[in-house]
Amino acid sequence: MTLQNIGRSVSFAVGRDKPSPAAALLARMGSASRLALSRYGLVAAFLVLWQVSSTHGWVNPAVFPPLNAIASALWKGITGGALVDDIAISLQRSGLAFAAAVVFAIPLGLFMGSIPAVERAIDPILQLFRQTSALALYPVFILLLGLGEASKVFVIFWATIFPLLLSTVGGVKEVDPKLIEMARVYGASRLAIFRRVVLPGAIPSIFVGMRLSATTALLLLIASEMIGANKGIGFQVMNAQYNFQIPLMFAAIVILAALGLIANSAIVLLQRRLCRWSEPVSI
Repeated sequence: MTLQNIGRSVSFAVGRDKPSPAAALLARMGSASRLALSRYGLVAAFLVLWQVSSTHGWVNPAVFPPLNAIASALWKGITGGALVDDIAISLQRSGLAFAAAVVFAIPLGLFMGSIPAVERAIDPILQLFRQTSALALYPVFILLLGLGEASKVFVIFWATIFPLLLSTVGGVKEVDPKLIEMARVYGASRLAIFRRVVLPGAIPSIFVGMRLSATTALLLLIASEMIGANKGIGFQVMNAQYNFQIPLMFAAIVILAALGLIANSAIVLLQRRLCRWSEPVSI
């Protein structure tokens, strides 16, 4: 056999082993399907079980309506504009409180974490207030600020600052001391060390605190809107329950869950853009 024939045989064998574009596409689709099934399979099974159980009367459909009834109530509420107004009011309250917590808690946490004497002075009162439920203090806030928007925003702000503050302090304290010492050896100033070493090292923990605080803001939003409110998703949940509009009640709960997922995804996306060296922690 000549060298030319051997080369043709090898080329034919390589071309034969290479998968076709259609086979490669099917392989990628199968891999994506397995990944989606492993991640969302239990959720899909739960939803199917809910629908089947409610439709066939295995559970009381007046208490657990079928998913199509919930979807219909959600669609009517959004297209009718009623739920859209509630969503806007709730986002305004929780967004304002969360932004205020970020502006207040992150600088204070960086300050406390960088100066141990300040942390020792503030930590006892911080722990005292952190262990006191924000809902227990809500009547106090109502007495001080009234039943208007101020008390609702402040109770959300109060509960939101502590996860973010503690995560920021912990992030500063977890920065590798060897990196700080190396920066000092090379003559870096205190401000340069803070900007180049401490702050970048604390940012991943700060984002974890932001995700926890965003979840807390939505939880307290529901509670604050259930007391003395006439607008908002939390009010809509209670109002629908009082009027026995159970599909509408579940539709409002679905909206709250969706808002939480969107807020968490937005913060994770921001972290990935700002902290390319750090993989977001699953919480």
